Amino acid sequence: MKLMELYRRLLRHFGRQNWWPARTRFEMMVGAILTQRTKWENAEKAVKNLEKAGLLNPVALAKTPVDKLERLVRPAGFYRQKARRLLSLAKLIADEYRGDLDAFLGRPPEELRKELLSIYGVGKETADSILLYAADKLYFPVDAYTKQILHRMGLTPKNIGYEQLRGFIEENIDRDLAVYREFRALLVVLGKTYCRKRPLCQKCPVSDLCSWGSGRRGNAKMPAEG
Repeated sequence: MKLMELYRRLLRHFGRQNWWPARTRFEMMVGAILTQRTKWENAEKAVKNLEKAGLLNPVALAKTPVDKLERLVRPAGFYRQKARRLLSLAKLIADEYRGDLDAFLGRPPEELRKELLSIYGVGKETADSILLYAADKLYFPVDAYTKQILHRMGLTPKNIGYEQLRGFIEENIDRDLAVYREFRALLVVLGKTYCRKRPLCQKCPVSDLCSWGSGRRGNAKMPAEG
């Protein structure tokens, strides 16, 4: 089974997801941090608070007292950590690039990724999300849903590392921004809807492609994967 076949099947079933739900590149970057370890709905509330406060630009955000920022991002959870992560990002762009997002995001991909990873609290998934959705770079963000789905489909080992999994995906899908963005979103939707910890294989639209679920489609109840 080829990954592009999986992509096309998911696209037909779920339709286009049109990620990332943000109006500006900096709003997308802020959202990528706020959505860490929480649902997008919670992160979105915090984004709206920042918007109302006029803080969805790096220069204004960099000047914001941390206690005020904590109050604004509280709906996203882990608000103390996330407030500091946002300040670190904003101050980097404001101080080193004079608030110029084009200068920051327009750097060579590996340099930009390295700098993003140097920011407090920004890991590989968050950095690659920013690279893909804000900087238009061909980096595929890998999350727990992606890892679980591809393992269950028999494509990758369960203990595969982040970089190895990212490389596998990027080598087997079209090098196209729209494909990268949609496929990432579609895998998340599949993981949330069907390929859960206790999977709904009998209802899954791609279970016939899945080595883990193809023999279980007739089962009404499935054990959670250990």
